[in-house]
Amino acid sequence: MKKLLYITFLFFFITISAQRPSQRPSQSAAANPADSVIENIIDEVNNRSQLENLAHELFDVIGPRLVGTPQMKNAHDWAVNKYTNWGINSYLHQWGVWRGWERGITHIDMLEPRLRTLNGRQLAWSPSTSKKGITADVTKVPEINSKEDFDEWLKTIKGKFILVSQNQITGRPDYQWEEYATPESFEKMKEDRDKITEKWFANFRKTGYGYRDINKAFEDAGAVGLISSYWSRAFGANKVFSARTEKIPNVDVNLEDYTMLYRMVENGTTPKVKIVATSKEHGEVPTWNTLAEIKGVEKPDEYVILSAHFDSWDGGTGTTDNGTGTIVMMEAMRILKKFYPNPKRTIMVGHWGSEEQGLNGSRAFVEDYPTIVENTQAVFNQDNGTGRVVNISGQGFLNSYDYLSDWLSAVPRNVTKHIETEFPGTPGGGGSDYASFVAAGVPAFSLSSLDWSYFNYTWHTNLDTYDKIIFDDLKNNVILTAILAYKASEDEDKASRERRVLPKSTVNPRTGRPMRSRGWPSVRKPNRDGTSSK
Repeated sequence: MKKLLYITFLFFFITISAQRPSQRPSQSAAANPADSVIENIIDEVNNRSQLENLAHELFDVIGPRLVGTPQMKNAHDWAVNKYTNWGINSYLHQWGVWRGWERGITHIDMLEPRLRTLNGRQLAWSPSTSKKGITADVTKVPEINSKEDFDEWLKTIKGKFILVSQNQITGRPDYQWEEYATPESFEKMKEDRDKITEKWFANFRKTGYGYRDINKAFEDAGAVGLISSYWSRAFGANKVFSARTEKIPNVDVNLEDYTMLYRMVENGTTPKVKIVATSKEHGEVPTWNTLAEIKGVEKPDEYVILSAHFDSWDGGTGTTDNGTGTIVMMEAMRILKKFYPNPKRTIMVGHWGSEEQGLNGSRAFVEDYPTIVENTQAVFNQDNGTGRVVNISGQGFLNSYDYLSDWLSAVPRNVTKHIETEFPGTPGGGGSDYASFVAAGVPAFSLSSLDWSYFNYTWHTNLDTYDKIIFDDLKNNVILTAILAYKASEDEDKASRERRVLPKSTVNPRTGRPMRSRGWPSVRKPNRDGTSSK
């Protein structure tokens, strides 16, 4: 009998021991390795990723996606075709109209006092030159004492290009000064820079004009074009936004060339420049969101929404803002369709248009689809760059810790170890499209990325291009997004929308000073008519 018991015990021990390894979570596996959906998501991302193909097609072939351009429409059509080929229902949501405009060739050459091709580009929605271009002398606003002085000077600018940006005394970022300069030299540079900035703004105020109407004064006085330079305080990087002219072209020139022109004028040399900027006007054009969905089988009328804005500025190719967020969401949808084709709740993705002009696409969706918004379990939004996700806030939803932490627990440790969380957090007011949903009371979360010098080097700059992508970090984000969507879809409970009571005052993180709380953000209407040239 004892021998039989011993043999039975030994068999049981061996059996349990043999099972143990398969039950132990690893660094590369999910918290629950028995979940085949999660295992398959991780394996697909690590071994059969489509991110590089998506990046090439969207950034190299289609390029930047300024709202109202043919390239933006090309991107929408491309996304619909991709989803269709993956077996995912996709369609366009037309929510407004915009000014149709298309960038052409920009060529800027200094002809005198010597020949040099300048590094620059036409600003968005700028009026065009003729194919022959415009050749003219370059001048700048002199030091003045009054509006009367400025008005007298305006009489001298007919037929000239005007330098309209502040001169910079250094093209080196501050981090280089900190590393290489003596402390005394660094401090002196900053003092000199502050004095130049103060002097420039004081001179501007004496003109009697504001930023929105001074360009019209240049136009009315007969200037043939404006030359600006919005340096981002990084090597080779300029912010590239829209022109503020209606009749004459506005080009942005990189810091090193702009300051050369400025120094010439300041020291009595008159440069002559030729600008060719052949953009096209297309009148009123429709503008869209791209939507796609994997229909739920148990709760088809409840939604988990993946979110990323599709449009961009067009100084570069709109890669990190927000092309990388776009392809992360597309890849997550592709993988979910492959390994989770019958979700409990409907999984939808929104690629929003005109985010850069005020979250218009997502605000229009919230306004046009109230039933979906009312029945949304969660929104996961990615926007700010190519880095791995390092921060998630509860956005002011009181019980967000309960469900968001539960969903995150299924994500592999090698992904979540980088992430800091804040619960319940504070509601976002308008930085990206998740804010449109938060304002409507929807649990919407920003998957905030590691910086990778985003704000200086790629955010709205001419350097926002494919070569800045960190694909390993994007794979990290696909795993995170796909698993969060899966877990939010499978959750037995509806995510609580109860809001925290916001304090009457908060501390400004930049200054450390108390500031009045803005309260919960209100729902704002989208701009559905962007046809104005202003």
